[in-house]
Amino acid sequence: MSRLQSSTAVLALVLFAGPVRIDGQAPAPKAGPAAAESESAPDRPAAPAAPTPPANFAYGADGRRDPFVALIGGKGPQRGVTQMDVRVEGLPGLKTEELAVRGIIQSKGSWVAMVSGPSGKVYTVKAGDRLADGTVRSVTAQAVIVVQQVNDPLSLEKQREVRKFLRGGETK
Repeated sequence: MSRLQSSTAVLALVLFAGPVRIDGQAPAPKAGPAAAESESAPDRPAAPAAPTPPANFAYGADGRRDPFVALIGGKGPQRGVTQMDVRVEGLPGLKTEELAVRGIIQSKGSWVAMVSGPSGKVYTVKAGDRLADGTVRSVTAQAVIVVQQVNDPLSLEKQREVRKFLRGGETK
């Protein structure tokens, strides 16, 4: 037998002989229904289990980027996000065009308006309250007047006055 034939025979013997223990004993046969399935299916290497963090693990960013979030296509703050795109809860998170005046009442000699946002929550506003893109200048018996900041770099005016009427509609 040539050297090539003998190495091929040894390789075939190793591949088709099945599992062999080093001490020379045959492996113990498996028992149960799982054994019948595993004998008919070819041997596959078991996939390693994903490591799980301990129960008391918490990542503290402390101003650093999260290393476990993908740099491309990940969720989170992205380049080009302006301060106006970041929303806060409540009245300071509402934009002028989202306001809808629901009612106007007089309280302690001044006018107070009840406005709602897109979520349906109702807020009370008075003169001087801040919005996401402006400030409430005044509240009259018919309308809420908001001074809106214009963020268009091509616009000559940097502020505009928007009137939100109680009976619907607005003027700029």
